[in-house]
Formats: sequence, C-alpha cells, structure tokens
Amino acid sequence: MEIALLLCGIAVAVLVGTSVAERLHVPAPLLLTAIGVAASYVPQVPQVYLESDVVLMGLLPPLLYAAAQSTSLVDFNANRRPILLLSVGLVVFTAVGVGAAARLVLPDLPWAVALALGAVVAPPDAVATTAIGRRIGLPRRVVTILEGESLLNDATALVALRTAVAVAAGTGLDAWGITLDFVIAAGGGLLVGGALFLVVAKVRRLVTDPVIDSAMSLVVPFVAYLTAEELHASGVLAVVVAGLLLAHKAPVLQSAQSRIAERLNWRTIAFVLENTVFLLIGLQAWWIIEGAVDSSIGLGRIAALCLVTLGAVVVLRMLWVFPTRYGLVRPGADPDTGRPPPWTYTFILGWAGMRGVVTLAAAFVLPEDTPYREVLLLAAFTVVAGTLFVQGLTLPWLARRLHVPAPDPAEDALARATLLQQASKAAFEELERLEYDDQHGVVDLIRQRVDQRNFAAWERLATVADQESPSDLYARVRMAMIDAERRRVLEIRGSGSTPSDVVADVLAMLDVEESMLTVASAERAELQVAQRESRRTGAGCEELGRFPAVETLEEPACEGCLADGTPWVALRQCLACGHVGCCDSSPRQHATGHFHETAHPVMQSAEPGEDWRWCYVHHTTA
Repeated sequence: MEIALLLCGIAVAVLVGTSVAERLHVPAPLLLTAIGVAASYVPQVPQVYLESDVVLMGLLPPLLYAAAQSTSLVDFNANRRPILLLSVGLVVFTAVGVGAAARLVLPDLPWAVALALGAVVAPPDAVATTAIGRRIGLPRRVVTILEGESLLNDATALVALRTAVAVAAGTGLDAWGITLDFVIAAGGGLLVGGALFLVVAKVRRLVTDPVIDSAMSLVVPFVAYLTAEELHASGVLAVVVAGLLLAHKAPVLQSAQSRIAERLNWRTIAFVLENTVFLLIGLQAWWIIEGAVDSSIGLGRIAALCLVTLGAVVVLRMLWVFPTRYGLVRPGADPDTGRPPPWTYTFILGWAGMRGVVTLAAAFVLPEDTPYREVLLLAAFTVVAGTLFVQGLTLPWLARRLHVPAPDPAEDALARATLLQQASKAAFEELERLEYDDQHGVVDLIRQRVDQRNFAAWERLATVADQESPSDLYARVRMAMIDAERRRVLEIRGSGSTPSDVVADVLAMLDVEESMLTVASAERAELQVAQRESRRTGAGCEELGRFPAVETLEEPACEGCLADGTPWVALRQCLACGHVGCCDSSPRQHATGHFHETAHPVMQSAEPGEDWRWCYVHHTTA
C-alpha cells in the first residue's frame, strides 16, 4: 500500500507540476526538480533511492526509444559529423578533463576513480535536451544535433565508466583492450538494433490490428536493450538504432491507424516518464547530501569538488565545440537561410549541455567500496541540478539575447503548402493514368476536395489581422455544427435506442474531424503573431532565379475581382508583367488564370510583410 500511495503521489505531483509550469511559462523539468528537492526534506515524504538497474533497464530504454521516434533519420544523417564528434569525442574529452580537475581538489583520488567520475558527468541527457530545447524554440539544426548527441553519448559514457571501474578494481585494461571494448559495444549495439528492426519490420507487414502493432512497439526498446546487454554490447545504441529505423520506415510498414495510435501512445509515455524522471532527480537530494556531509572530507573540499566538477563540464564543452566547429565540422549553408550558421548557434550548442537521470544512474554504478563514493554522488547530483537550473534557466534568455531564431511558423506554413501542392500534382498525374467509369461525378468531387485542402494550406499564409479567411469561416461554422451533432448523438445514446458500439463509432468520427479542425485553427492563430523572415528555397529552379523578389504595391487590388464584383482572399503579383490577381482560395482564382493565359511562370505574394515567390512550372517556392 505504501508503494502504491507513493506512485500515486508521484503521478499527481507530475501532473500538477507540469500544469503549473505551463501556466507560469517555465520549463517543467526545472520546476519538477525543484519540487523534488523540496519534497525530499519533508519528513512525511518517503525517501526514494534510485537504483541504477531501475533507471538503466526500466526508464532509459523507453525514453531513448521515444526520443528516437521523434528524431528524423534524414536530419540525423545530414548532421552525423558534429553528432559523432559530440557523442564520442566530447565525452572522452570531458571524462579526462573532469578527472584531472577532480584530482586537483582531491590529490589522493585514484586516477581510475577520477576518470569514472568524468564518465559519469560527461553525457548530456536526451530527456533534458529535448524537453528544454524544443520548449524554448531553438533552431531545428541545433535541436537535431543536440538530440543526436544525447541519443548516442550514453553509450560512450557507459563504456568509459565500465572501463574505469574495471581498472579501479585492479583488473586493468590496456589501450588495445579499451579500444576493442568500445568497438564491440558499438558494433554489437548497431547489429542488434538493425537485426531487431528487420524482425519487427517483417512482422509489421503481417499485422493489421493497430492495437497489436502498438503493443508490439512497447516491447521493442526493452528487447533491444536487454538483448544487447546480454551480448556485452551497447543497449543504448541498440534501442536508438531500432527506434530511428522503425520511425523512418513507419509510413511503409504500418497502417495509418497504427501510426496514429503509436504516436499518441509514445507521446503519453514520454510525457509521463520524462517529467517523472526530473521529479525523481530532485527526490534524491536529501540522502545524497547527508551521505556526503558524513564523509571524512571537510565541507570546504566537498563544495570545491562539486563546484569544480560543475564548472569543468561547462567549460570543457565550450572548449570543444568551437574548435571542432571551425576546424573539423565546417558546416555548410543552412537550408533555412542559405548561409553558414553563425557563431551564436555554436555558443547555444555549447551552453545547452544539461545533464539528467543517466548521470545519476551511472553514479550509482560505482561500487560501494569506491573511495569517496558519497562525495562523488553529490558531485554528480550537483552537475545535474546545476546544469538544469543554471543552463536551463538562462538558455531562453541567451537565445533571445544572441538573436538565435526559433523555427518560423510562417515559413513552415509555406513549406507545408508547397509540399501539399507537389503531392497533389503527383496525385492528379496518377488520376490521369487510372482507368475508371465515373457515372456519378466522383472524380470531380475528388478534385474539389484535394483543391480545398491545398487552398486551406495556402490561406494560412494570409495573416491579415481581423480578416476571416474561408478556412477560418469553415472551421468556425463546422465546429458549431459538430457540437450540435454531438449533443444529438448523446441524447440518442441516453435513450438506449441505438447500439452502444454504433454510437461510439459516430462519436469517434466526430472527434477525428474536430481534432483536425482544432489543429488547423491553432496553426492559423500562431501565424497571426509570427514574425516573418525572408526564406530562400527553390534552389535549382531556373524561373525563380530569373525573377527576384520586388517591392509589392502599397494598395494592391485584383482588377478581375473588382470587375466581377467578387471578394478575394489574398493577392498575388506577377513578376513578369506586374499583374495583380487573387489567389486560388478566392472564388475566381485570377492569379492562376493569368498564368494560363500568359505562361508567366513566377508570381509573388502581394500581401503586406510577405515576399515569398511561387513558380507555376516547378511547383516550388522561394
């Protein structure tokens, strides 16, 4: 009963803490860690002792798998060089540097133990990085590198820790032995993760039930981790590889229902575990601090070791990221801006090195007879808490101060509309190749619905305040109608005249439609306050290269709409002749009509604050 009450209390604290953090506009990990620290000193709260096996085998696999599921394999591969330099090179560099710094404070600390402490505090945490990095809106390239680093660096740190512990125990390992151990761990993890992906992929082609498919995904991270660890390989790498590959191939391996169900399941699991982890970190504070205070080392030296270790992980990361960026990585042009990332991106990358539960779990791996073990545990806790609060709290301020831009919702809307337009072009080409006997106008209805979907995507770019677009009007009216439909269905359900399964199916249909409208409305609302910046895409399009952006007219108007007496939604200006016409969301579609009449290939948005261009020939934007 006591354990059940504790688990319920943790769950309630997590839910309340995240809700409060959202209202206060602070990162939930920071608030939950603070709540945990405060609760650890309350006598009525049971003491929680995190075991390393619980974290490494119970919490780490699903957390890594959830992070891998949300990471793009394409983006990961595009940034593989900086990711590997951070996840392998920086971990080793930090382990050695922290070990040397620790021996300056405690000269009688064995080198192997000092290096073990360095390995413990070396890896930034995937959970902390994702939770805080995405929350404050860092550039996608920075987030991709941070996520990729934090997915892989645990493997390097744990191998280094096992090596240091083995040396401290007297078994000893030479340089070749250390290298071989790392190769076996990394190679074995890659092989196990790849093999598990092939097995699950084959099974998924045979499974059509989304419930079974989702249940299978819950087992994958644990099977990957435990299998790899049994073979003395890296369980971390096995989970990450399996998660990345399965997420990348999901569109061809799973049904749409399975993908939706799995996505929702893992979002829920990640939400619960991520926030629980930070609360558990805080709950360790009391007994770790008390254990260190009772050691034979004076309080001054304890404080010095903790502060030196914290300072070392921050400084060493900065000393690594700048030389490697300019000496080894030399990044190319950013796809969003067309220019190499500025130094501010590198500074943010270096500052965003928050540690998390893996560091604490790794510290508990240290044997009980390790010299100064209690003090080392406190140093690890100080690094976790210090990086979370110092770096986590200042990261948003630094990002604003250094003018590091967050992803622009307006740019995303432009890319979404362009992608949908290209997909629709392929769909219509396929429609022309199909053979069918359409006696009921079905094809015309299909064309109309596809066009309406594309129009809605383009309308999101029309961010004119106090002007309701057709999509806004449709969403408002349809939402009111859905509410009326739901009320009537519930009345019928209450009468008991219709089978409950039928009622549930109808309610589910209404829920799906309402959720789609809600997401679209939220995106349009976000665009109303988005600050647009010029985006240069469409590389390789000859027409876009021939027609650069121009200053739009101060008071543009669609002469066709004025002549017809019809309203327009948004205006487009032809860059070949300057003609202004209304967009395809408007009733008459005069801009497209002008292209068909003249074959002028490029038009530009004539709306205030917008300078994006569209090529009718290649269906791409700039």
